[in-house]
Amino acid sequence: MAVENVKLNNGVMMPLEGFGVFQIPDLAECERVTIEAIRQGYRLIDTAAAYQNEEAVGAAIAKSGVPREELFITTKLWVQDISYEAAGTAFERSLQKLGLDYLDLYLIHQPMGDFFGAWRRLEELHRAGKIRAIGVSNFYPAVLANFCETVEIKPMVNQVELHPFFQQEAALATMKEYGVVPQAWGPLAEGKHGIFTHPVLTKIGEKYGKTAAQVALRWNTQRGVSILPKSVRAERIAVNLDIWDFALNEAEMAEIAKLDLGHSEIVNHDDPAFVKWLHERRIHD
Repeated sequence: MAVENVKLNNGVMMPLEGFGVFQIPDLAECERVTIEAIRQGYRLIDTAAAYQNEEAVGAAIAKSGVPREELFITTKLWVQDISYEAAGTAFERSLQKLGLDYLDLYLIHQPMGDFFGAWRRLEELHRAGKIRAIGVSNFYPAVLANFCETVEIKPMVNQVELHPFFQQEAALATMKEYGVVPQAWGPLAEGKHGIFTHPVLTKIGEKYGKTAAQVALRWNTQRGVSILPKSVRAERIAVNLDIWDFALNEAEMAEIAKLDLGHSEIVNHDDPAFVKWLHERRIHD
């Protein structure tokens, strides 16, 4: 069955499932798995300047044989370039590495630096037709609310950590209030919490002939969350996409809701040391 789409607040249609290339820094491997993902039917590809693999994604797009207009390509503005002046240059650098004329979605990667100034530049690029949709990433509820109350064009997407063990219902409510579509990075919790063999997810999956991972992914999409599973194995890439021929019932959704720990065990955005590290990480001269 085909991947469902979600309509962004500017009318652009975005696939509810895409392929993420985080932590695939080897360019040859990244190109190989991205071509494989496109071959298997993924149309949303998510990268970032900070992933250092935009060239590989661009090469895969060029070799895929799929018309550009059928693909939905996302990349992100890194902390080093989050200002009005630097954002435009960084955007052009990413576009060149990807070998594209426009982006489908461009995100501010972290709520750091002068993200209001950077957003003004993104608004200009959006109005000029260089970016079909603009959004943010890792913007937590209070930050997102302040942002939406301040900017001229509200973000269309907010990409944050979302999986059965960190469900962020309050964050989803804030996004819904402002018409921002939630998108999950780490929808499989980066393999933590025994997610691939978790008894609750496994038991639900047995009813549908699905794996625990497929149940976790389908659960998020039924909450209206766009998901970005990542794998370098062809069989896993295929399995992650095979979630559109079943639906969880209310009781099963409620059972999964009980797995929420209420906090991340992957990253702490409230840690000053982590914020400092983000600012210190340079991805170009």
